[in-house]
Amino acid sequence: VQLQASGGGLVQPGGSLRLSCAASGFTLDDYAIGWFRQAPGKEREGVSWLSSGDGSIYYADSVKGRFAIARDNTGNTIYLQMNSLKPDDTAVYYCAADNNLITSTIRTASAYDYWGQGTQVTVSS
Repeated sequence: VQLQASGGGLVQPGGSLRLSCAASGFTLDDYAIGWFRQAPGKEREGVSWLSSGDGSIYYADSVKGRFAIARDNTGNTIYLQMNSLKPDDTAVYYCAADNNLITSTIRTASAYDYWGQGTQVTVSS
């Protein structure tokens, strides 16, 4: 069971990036998915979440209206489309998955068993 995060890079403020989280060894259909990020000197924070049951989607207030989480048709890849990026969005972004979460813990990083390796997003002019 592995997750591979990719798609990070350097982008100017106001730009866009699309992160991908690809699963190998399992399909993500039955898994809750979380995107988290960690900036230097700061704690890891949640960005967006996709529940496994009813497919409910949640966003942190800081990214609401700018970021969008989506699952591809194969069920093996989760995307995080990031628009109107700001310097404060600079961080290493991680995807996480778990198939045994209850909805109340979906925003909690420690509740996830499987993590990707992280991809760096830098927003700078």
